[in-house]
Amino acid sequence: MEFLYEYGLFVAKAVTLVVAFVVVVATIVGVANKQKHGKGQLEITSISDQLKDITQYAKQVLLDKNSAKKLAKEQKKEEKAKGKQKNDDPKPPRLYVIDFKGSMDAGEVDNLREEITAILCVADKDDEVLVRLESGGGVVHGYGLAASQLQRIKQKGLKLTVSVDKVAASGGYMMACVADKLLASQFAYIGSIGVLAQLPNFHKLLKKNDIEFEQHTAGEFKRTLTVFGENNDEGRAKFKEEIEEIHVLFKDFVHSQRPDMNIDRVATGEYWPGTKAKELGLIDDITTSDDYILSHYPEREIFSVKYSVKKNVAEKLGMSAASVVERVIMKSWSKARHWF
Repeated sequence: MEFLYEYGLFVAKAVTLVVAFVVVVATIVGVANKQKHGKGQLEITSISDQLKDITQYAKQVLLDKNSAKKLAKEQKKEEKAKGKQKNDDPKPPRLYVIDFKGSMDAGEVDNLREEITAILCVADKDDEVLVRLESGGGVVHGYGLAASQLQRIKQKGLKLTVSVDKVAASGGYMMACVADKLLASQFAYIGSIGVLAQLPNFHKLLKKNDIEFEQHTAGEFKRTLTVFGENNDEGRAKFKEEIEEIHVLFKDFVHSQRPDMNIDRVATGEYWPGTKAKELGLIDDITTSDDYILSHYPEREIFSVKYSVKKNVAEKLGMSAASVVERVIMKSWSKARHWF
């Protein structure tokens, strides 16, 4: 029996060492490949052309022969008219569409920054930006930066519309409330204006097994609560104070963006479906992003703007392994920090 125990312990150690080695090597390979390939690329796709193709195909299938011929003639006339247009003829305003699907660490803000910068470099004053937003929130600093990126659009004098088809809660709502016009589907989750912080504590378990833990800090509140040490009431009080301060900042920011809303009524950490959110003033209208886009077609030229970084196999493996390690470390740290 002792042999089996020793053998199992040896296997566990061996597996741990192998996994650690693979993670380190894969991370190095991934980072090296990323540096070699450089930055990502910007993709601008015409949604107007996509809608036009869908419409033409549907008509060709559904119309009878005479109607189809008539449609073909009309399309030829349109093409000729476009060919005669001069370069100095006024062009229709544009609607730029950005998709933001946020994770807990708000890492997508890097791509958002590039997309917004590209739009601001070419947009005219009559153009509009639509952000299709989906996020349940995450780290304070990440979503604070994401909201600031959206503010750049308004500071440039462009109209900003945010559409929420599924969820914009906590940090996601911090982003959404920046909009000049905030839309949501009737069952989308909206709100959760609050702050969350939690962490486990293993001090009693360590003490029971005669394991000592030491932590040294400089500064009275460098660490308020700890995972392995013994927590005290003074640290808990300071931790709670920090949470309340961030909640006040969160409330003040939302109220500055939507001053007509009763902020004390909605800043309770609760969330509501779109229909109730409209009654509370959290959003402006009930609709989907698809319907909003269609409402601007064909009067506006509609473009999807997406920035992405393509990864090869080695990079995907390396960055995935690095991401796992980073998330484990980040979670152990951030559980003692604050989350939207």
